[in-house]
Amino acid sequence: MSVTTLDPRGVRFTAAMTSVILALGLITTSWRVMAAQMVLFGLCAFIGMQLNPWGALYRTTVQPKLAPVAPEEREDPAPVRFSQGVGFVFTLVATIGYAADLTTLGIVANAFALAAALLNAVFGYCLGCQVYLVLRRFAPAGASTTD
Repeated sequence: MSVTTLDPRGVRFTAAMTSVILALGLITTSWRVMAAQMVLFGLCAFIGMQLNPWGALYRTTVQPKLAPVAPEEREDPAPVRFSQGVGFVFTLVATIGYAADLTTLGIVANAFALAAALLNAVFGYCLGCQVYLVLRRFAPAGASTTD
């Protein structure tokens, strides 16, 4: 299954669910919680957005109850996948920090990931997506804009 565009409401729903997991990680400082979220980020970033269980939950339970999104309002998945990769890095660092008893490192990385997820969930502002767009400006001419 190939994802051509994304429903922005699904992206925000996913960010909200991710925020809950990241908040749980911050409260518990559990490397296992961070590792679970890291796997989710990794699946989405490196394999495909269709593997996101929160996206699947949104598509099967929430989206059918909402009005369709106009095609011009749908989002390109490339910036979102990049964002998932950034989340992967931060949760990897948090996982290592918590597991290695470097709790401060884990908390800082976890808090940054949580802040970014909350920005998306609450305000619809995808920080990782914005970084992706800035980096694309510096890409060599002729470079692909898709994954």
